[in-house]
Amino acid sequence: MSVAAARPVTLSDFSSCEISDALIKLGVPHGGHIPDISMFSPTPPASTRSGKICAPAYTVKMVPANDNTSPRLSAHFVDTVTPGSVIVIVAPPDTKNAVWGGLMTAGAQARGAVGVVISGRCRDLAEHRAAGFPVFARGHSTLGQGTFVRPSAIDIPLVITPEGVEGSSGAFPSTEVLPGDWIIADEDGVVCVPQSLVDQVVELATIGREIDARCMEDIKAGKGIQASFLKYRGK
Repeated sequence: MSVAAARPVTLSDFSSCEISDALIKLGVPHGGHIPDISMFSPTPPASTRSGKICAPAYTVKMVPANDNTSPRLSAHFVDTVTPGSVIVIVAPPDTKNAVWGGLMTAGAQARGAVGVVISGRCRDLAEHRAAGFPVFARGHSTLGQGTFVRPSAIDIPLVITPEGVEGSSGAFPSTEVLPGDWIIADEDGVVCVPQSLVDQVVELATIGREIDARCMEDIKAGKGIQASFLKYRGK
């Protein structure tokens, strides 16, 4: 009887924390972490879905509605989303309105998007949760998009800082998200993995998981955290 080949290990097998640890080891100073963004939908355990995202980025830049110099899109960005991608949106600094609502979730699901990550705010939380659509954002608002901001560009590099401001000089390094970079988002947060580092991240995350499993076994056996770390992590 033939034995089925084992499924290859992929980024989706790891948590955002495991992936950040791997990126730190590869010299990425922020570990790919996009800070201050949390899961708003779905809401376990009421939902049967975990809400985890692991997919390539489809990027969207918002600008103030009264910006007459930035380009204008000829179609709604949700209508042009790539199936199987996660939509990553950057709103202007200090934006208090939402840039994502229930109608957008319906459109994104119809086009095969797997979730949205927003450096900004969302609204219509009940609709996203009822749809089981993963929504990660900095916050939420009752205000809609049209009066305050508008989409200006898609599939462009985005620079996201803790404040959500392009080019800001915060103490925590900015994270660049290129179209097609891998976005991993779960209960712990959001991480961006550059396409060029995917294989190395999977390799290091696999090793890291094995080391942590050994540490956990010893710690549960009462051998102590310090001794376990020294034995398996070397420090």
